[in-house]
Amino acid sequence: MSKQRILIARAMFPEVIDKLAVHFEVESNQEDAPWSQEEFAKHLADKQGVFTTGSDRIDAALLSACPHLKICANMAVGYNNFDIAAMTAAGVLGTNAPGVLNETTADFGFALLMAAARRVSESEHWLRAGQWDRWRYDLFAGTDIHGSTLGIIGMGRIGQGIARRGAHGFGMQVIYHNRSQLDAATEAECKARYVGKEELLRSADHVVLVVPYTPESRHTIGAAELAMMKPTATLVNVARGGIVDDAALAAALREKRIAAAGLDVFEGEPSVHPDLLTVPNVVLTPHIASASNATRLAMANLAADNLIGFLIHGKPLTPLNLEAMASKTASAP
Repeated sequence: MSKQRILIARAMFPEVIDKLAVHFEVESNQEDAPWSQEEFAKHLADKQGVFTTGSDRIDAALLSACPHLKICANMAVGYNNFDIAAMTAAGVLGTNAPGVLNETTADFGFALLMAAARRVSESEHWLRAGQWDRWRYDLFAGTDIHGSTLGIIGMGRIGQGIARRGAHGFGMQVIYHNRSQLDAATEAECKARYVGKEELLRSADHVVLVVPYTPESRHTIGAAELAMMKPTATLVNVARGGIVDDAALAAALREKRIAAAGLDVFEGEPSVHPDLLTVPNVVLTPHIASASNATRLAMANLAADNLIGFLIHGKPLTPLNLEAMASKTASAP
């Protein structure tokens, strides 16, 4: 019997390609060519599965051109590149890669917080430009991390990891806002206290965003929310682009209405709002919060295991819409 066909849409670890090739006929975009949606659809038209990253858009138009497609396995926790409703309607499973990147992303979130609050990037650029000729008492004085108040919006596993680092490592007072309050044991482990969103914004010295992107969470932080924050506060986004109104943030940074920001994600990435590129008090990184070699390999292996699990064994590891697909099938006449 011939093997099922899959597409790996972006350059990938060779060992992961080899792992998939045991089970499938694999086409891989190992040269990492920047395909248009039309080119993507042409490569995918005869495939049963696709290995995607967060930049590969799966929508109704693409699905209509790919009648054999059964599964889209995302090498990411977030999946706002998936039109889940359209995929469910087409009978296509979506999977993601949760869990394996929690601690690495929490590490990076804290690194970004410290770099922004302590003006690491800003001072490095100044030094490299040859402007350091003497020491001053207020030279790039930033904001302390230890003993300060950390506010976390989105208290899932990554948020909890950031909370533990702040509370146990730096003696921070941790407050958080979430769709629902955590159980008492988890709050105790994180030394965290649940508060309303406005109280968090007004009280926190440092605000970290770790919420998933949905239409409801778009611009969770906009001009009104930035106006509530302390002028000495730091804002960090390691969640998804669109959670912050980047234009409003750039204006707040330029006008020193907040002290600093650290951003790993952006609206419309890989494009970055041009105003953010002109303000010195922001640390900008290209969506690399999960980018350790070990973690990226674990993410890739989980996406591969979802393809193998579903197409070979009928058992995906981390499905997104399996229940919705089953419900749709059960309700069909």
